[in-house]
Amino acid sequence: MANEIRVNDGAGADGEMRRNVGAFEQTVRSTILLAETFTGPEWDLPTECPGWSVKDVVSHIVSVEAMLLGDDPASLHVLPDDLPHVRGEMGRMLELGVDARRPVPGPRVLGELRDVLERRLAALATIDPDQETMAPNGRMVPYSMFMVFRAFDCWVHEQDVRRATGRPGNLDAPGAECARTILRPGLPMVVAKRAGAAPGQSVAFRVTRPLPSTAYVEVGADGRGRLADEPGQVPTVTLSMDWETYVRLAAGRCGPADVTVEVTGDADLAGRVLAAMSVTP
Repeated sequence: MANEIRVNDGAGADGEMRRNVGAFEQTVRSTILLAETFTGPEWDLPTECPGWSVKDVVSHIVSVEAMLLGDDPASLHVLPDDLPHVRGEMGRMLELGVDARRPVPGPRVLGELRDVLERRLAALATIDPDQETMAPNGRMVPYSMFMVFRAFDCWVHEQDVRRATGRPGNLDAPGAECARTILRPGLPMVVAKRAGAAPGQSVAFRVTRPLPSTAYVEVGADGRGRLADEPGQVPTVTLSMDWETYVRLAAGRCGPADVTVEVTGDADLAGRVLAAMSVTP
C-alpha cells in the first residue's frame, strides 16, 4: 500500500533511465509520424486542452524540451494578458512557447519537434540517472523518474492530438504505462479529500482495455485515502471504464457527462468521485 510515485523494477537506475527515455522517445516519434499526415486545417483543430489547438499542443512539446536543453528563444516572448485559459505562473510559463509559435506554420513547428527530439536524446545520454531535478509535482526526483513525467506528458498530448484529428492509436504504448504511474497516486486525494468519502468507505477503479488494471482506494479512520492492492471489504463504489476514459477523466480532459462509466454501489459517492477525478495541473 502506497500513495507515492515509485518506479523500481529491479533494473537499477541505468535500466530505469533507458526504459523511461525509451517511452518518451516512442511517443514523440509517434507524434511526429502522426503530424506528418496532417492537412493544413487540421493543425488548427481544437483539442481537449483548453485554449490549445493541435499545433499548440505540438508547440508545447517542442517548447518544454527546448527549455530543458536551455535554449528556447520563446522564453523572451511577451505573453498577452487576455488569454482566459492561462492560470497561474506555471500556466503562463508553459504558454510562452505555445503563444510564440502561433504565427508559425504547423510544418515548421513539426520540423522543430524533429530537431529538438534528436538534440534532447543526445543530451539525455549524458545525464546521470540519479541526478536530482524538480518534477512537475514540486518534488525533487532522480532524473530517471523525471523522464516518467516527460513520457507521461508527451503521451497524454499525443492522445489529445489523436482525438482532435480522429486518428486513434498508441493507447497501450510504453508512455501509457508512465501515465498510469503518474495518475494512480492521485486517486486517494480524489476519493477522500475532493469527493468527501467517509471513513470506512472505499472505491474500486476498474480499468479495461487496452491497458487493464484495478486500483482500490480505502478511507481510514483518520479520513485519509490510501491505495490498496486488494480490497479489505466489498467496495462502496466500483467504477468500471476503458483506459482512454480513465485517462481523459484523470488528466482533466473531460467531465463525467462526456464518457461512459459503469457504476456499481453508492451512486452519490460515484458522482462526486467522477466529478473530481482530474489530478493534473
